[in-house]
Order: sequence, then structure tokens, then C-alpha cells
Amino acid sequence: MSLYFCRMYRLITPLLIGCLLASGARAQKSERLQPKPALLRLIDGSLRQAVNQYEILMSHVPPGRLPKTWYANAQRLETSDAGWWTSGFYSGTLFYLYEFSHDTALLDEAQNRLKLLEPEQFNKSTHDLGFMMYCSFGNGLRLLDSPRYKDILLNSARSLSTRFNPIVGCIKSWDSKPWHFPVIIDNMMNLELLLWATQVTGDTSFAHIAVTHANTTMRNHFRPDYSSYHVVDYDSATGAIIAKKTAQGYADSSAWARGQSWGLYGYTMVYRFTHDPRYLEQARHIAHFILTNPNLPADKIPYWDYNAPGIPPANAGGGARAAMGGPLRDASAGAIMASALIELSKYVAPKEGRGYLDVAEEIIVNLSSNTYKAVVGSNGGFILKHSVGNLPGHSEIDVPLTYADYYYIEAMLRYKELAQK
Repeated sequence: MSLYFCRMYRLITPLLIGCLLASGARAQKSERLQPKPALLRLIDGSLRQAVNQYEILMSHVPPGRLPKTWYANAQRLETSDAGWWTSGFYSGTLFYLYEFSHDTALLDEAQNRLKLLEPEQFNKSTHDLGFMMYCSFGNGLRLLDSPRYKDILLNSARSLSTRFNPIVGCIKSWDSKPWHFPVIIDNMMNLELLLWATQVTGDTSFAHIAVTHANTTMRNHFRPDYSSYHVVDYDSATGAIIAKKTAQGYADSSAWARGQSWGLYGYTMVYRFTHDPRYLEQARHIAHFILTNPNLPADKIPYWDYNAPGIPPANAGGGARAAMGGPLRDASAGAIMASALIELSKYVAPKEGRGYLDVAEEIIVNLSSNTYKAVVGSNGGFILKHSVGNLPGHSEIDVPLTYADYYYIEAMLRYKELAQK
């Protein structure tokens, strides 16, 4: 065994391996937090409306394509092929909505669109196989227990593993120039596929890659206040850091909102699989940065970047609707944050957990308002309005996005699970 892998085995304790291999591994729970009945009723109504919306979206999506966004001014649906990083969210959301509604039309559409994604299990040119395959086939496997879906996911994990560089200690994000070995904070989300693969197969190589990536990212991506850079570019031959930059945020030194939510969700998820307190502490630190940030709006739906120019003073008031006239909001960042905070609330002491859950509840309520949620029949069939994909890249600005819908639905379903005995 190489010196590198000897070190790797010391990083993952026998307890960690036991947690990963245990059926249905769960992180330690705090006292169960109780959901609010009024919010549960609101969520059920919002989920019913979401089912109606996605039945409309289904009618717009052409054969062989997958939805990305809707441009209201042009009344135009933008789609992608299966190789685009958001390709799995459509089927994933359909599975979630089927889980709630038992509407077989949603199930049929989800399964039909999965056929487009099957070849991607062998795609070694992208780091986004977690998004693409685990959010889609992973939800399908959870609901249908299909051996075929399991095989596809394991092949996807093997493909993702090929992008890992042991010298850098990370999975490479992009192959494009001028980057050398770029790693983006978003990549924390793709580790779930690898951790799942170790859990179901007993092959610890997947977990080695995942925790090494998480450790390297924790060491190099975060500032002293626990905000994160978007991109860290490495020298693939030495592992040295070349630059810390942004691609989708306001500036290299700014806190791109969706990136902060990716980090919060990612470390909470890694703790779920590993029970390693380092990841729980990292998630708590990220949550503290977000929730105490003076530029977090009163309705808790972030501006597209926490340092975007033109953010009004914290005491300016005016409410959520009035504030929409300032810097653009990113509903997707809010939805991801809400889903992550609901999970994080289960792993900490009750008082702290209640604080996280209070914020998640507020986000769900506000995303469910007419300010952010579309009227049924509008928005091209998408559920949420006001997300920002890549403002510096002049792409998907103040539009609906498939992943905003996905994490909004996931957050509401996670909240409903709190009521289960």
C-alpha cells in the first residue's frame, strides 16, 4: 500500500468506516424538534400547487431534452442535454412530488427522462455527477428500490472518482483553461454520491476520496469568518495553491450566496455519513456566518452575493417585496439553505437546533409567498421565481431554475418528516 493510502487509512477511523457501512447510517440526533401545524398546512398547499405546476412544465419539455429555465419576456423554455450539470434536478423533483402526491403521471415522466441520463454514468469529464445522477437516480432508488438504478449510481461513483488527484487532495471541477486544477465549493455536494457508494458496497475507496476532498476544501476554501471562496485553483503536480478566485460571485474576496449555501449543505451532509464532529463544527461555523451576516435580508432570502453593491442598510426596512428592487435575490440560495438548516437542526442541542429551524421555517414561508412562488399556470411551469445562475457570466439572471425548485421541495418534505413519529 502506498504511503499516501497509509495516511488515508489513518484519516478514516474504524468508527467512521462502521458508520458508513451501517445500514441507514444516521448522525447523532438531538431531542426531536416539533414542526408547526400551521406551516405543515401551508407546505401541503404549496406542494399541491407544485404538482400542478410541474404538470404544466411537463407539457412544455420537448422529447430528448431537460428543462433549465424559463424566460418570461420571450415566453421561452431553455433546455439542456443530459450532459449539463442541472440535468438531474427535473427527474429528482418529479420523484419528490410523486412521493408527496402518488400521481403516477409524475412518476412516469421522471422515469422516462432518466433514460436520457443513463449514458452519463460513464461520463468522466464532469465533477457534477452527484448533482446529475444522485439527485435523480438516487431519489428513484430510494422510492423504487431498483437494482438497475443502484448499478447506474455505482458506475457514476466510479466515474466521479477518476477526477480525484491525490496530490491535490481534491476532485477536479473544470477542465477548461485558464484554470489549472480548479476546485469549486459546489463540489462539496457531489460527495454524497461517493459516501453513499461506500455505505452500500463496503468499498472504502469512495469514502477516502470524499473525506479527503472535504478536508482539503475545509483547509483552503474558507476565510477566518467561515465565508468561502468560490474557486481555488491548484497546481496538479505539487498541490500548491495558485489562486483563490470567483467565477459566479461579485468579486474574488466576496461571499457568493449560493456558494455559502453549498458549503453549509455539503458539510452537514458529510457529517450525516461520517459522524465526524469536525464536519458538524464546520457546518455550524458556516451557518453562523450566514445567519449573523448584516447583509442577510429580513426575509432570509439572500442577495445573489453577500457583498453585492447596492445592498441597503440592515435597518432600512421596507419588507421583502420592497427589497426586491435592490440587488437581485437568489431564491435557489435560500432554498438550499433552508433544506440544510432543517437537517443541521437535528444534529445539535435543542436550543441551537430550534434557532436553525426557525430560520428554515421563515425561508419556507417567504418562498411560498407570491413574491417568490409563481401563480399556478405562470412561470413556464417552474415553481419559484427570482433566482440567479451566473450574473457575471450574463446567464440565467432573475429567472426560475430547476435546482431552486428541487431544494425548495426537498426542504418542505424534510420539514414534513419532522412530524413523523
